[in-house]
Amino acid sequence: MIAYIKGTAVYADQECIIVDNRGVGYEIRTSSATCSEVRMGEEVTLYTYLYVREDMIALYGFLSREELRIFRLLLGVSGIGPRVAVSVLSTLKVEDLYYAVISEDTKSIARTPGIGPKGAKRLIIELKDKLDLSDLGLGEEEEESISTRESAGEDSQIMDAMEALIALGYSNGEAYRAVHKVPGAKDMDTETLLKEALKKMMTL
Repeated sequence: MIAYIKGTAVYADQECIIVDNRGVGYEIRTSSATCSEVRMGEEVTLYTYLYVREDMIALYGFLSREELRIFRLLLGVSGIGPRVAVSVLSTLKVEDLYYAVISEDTKSIARTPGIGPKGAKRLIIELKDKLDLSDLGLGEEEEESISTRESAGEDSQIMDAMEALIALGYSNGEAYRAVHKVPGAKDMDTETLLKEALKKMMTL
């Protein structure tokens, strides 16, 4: 298994990167998010996954171990192959996908080419129990705050603020993410929390 490839990026488009390592060019398929961060002529390290099937051998790689981990989880979802998994990661950043899954935001996930509403529901069902708060690298205070709310059930003002954001046109995932990133949300009234959540929206 090739854990990672380190070399000079000599080519990139929206689907793959070619990395030169000691005169050997490795074609590595990846998400558009990873492609957009790679600079030609600069050294890059991509964490890789070798996909092998009877009719296909391809090397997939990402700039972060976390994106690779999510890619591998997506491959475990029924009906999702590597191309669709990459498409998911090109449509949603890892953190956005996480919030979409835990808030059951099928609409955001269904924007991915090749997924659709039914596929989005299946993805949420199969991934929801496999994602952990620590995967996002949250601060201890924020992680503890979200964990407490999830175990005890959402406070009414939190639910009201989320519903208000959704009514304003934000997706379930966006609303969930913004409200849960407001420090001290459980101690605020709905109006104050909504204002703070809207401020968070401007920075997400």
